[in-house]
Amino acid sequence: MLKMSKRADYALIALRHLATHQGEAACSAADMAGAYAISAPLMAKILQRLAKHGMVKARHGAAGGYRLARPAEEISALDVIRAIDGPQTITSCITSHGECQQTHTCTVREPLRRVNSTILDVLDRLTISQMVDDTAGGRFVELQT
Repeated sequence: MLKMSKRADYALIALRHLATHQGEAACSAADMAGAYAISAPLMAKILQRLAKHGMVKARHGAAGGYRLARPAEEISALDVIRAIDGPQTITSCITSHGECQQTHTCTVREPLRRVNSTILDVLDRLTISQMVDDTAGGRFVELQT
């Protein structure tokens, strides 16, 4: 089943933190780690990976730290998850490499592909800015039935 890693979860927390503190001083990996009881070395590695994918930028020195590299409304949850965990699928048969013994007789491959596609679409539409703006208590996305 589709499950984000803890690293992806922490990456979303870090980006939400940076978006919440936008316009303030840059945030250090250690400060963010301390605020959420996450290992500082792990947070640093996650932020480095996010920097590699162009989501955050690092500044070294006394006033250094991390900032968002692009607006929070341009970074989706799916972007973050893929940067940390790679491609996401709910079952291996969804991928082009997902051949199994039942490929030619399977009756659930297409319905599962549609479920996978819907989940990815929801994650792609959920932005970091929407995660910050949770004061409305509303729904992030609307699922079609």
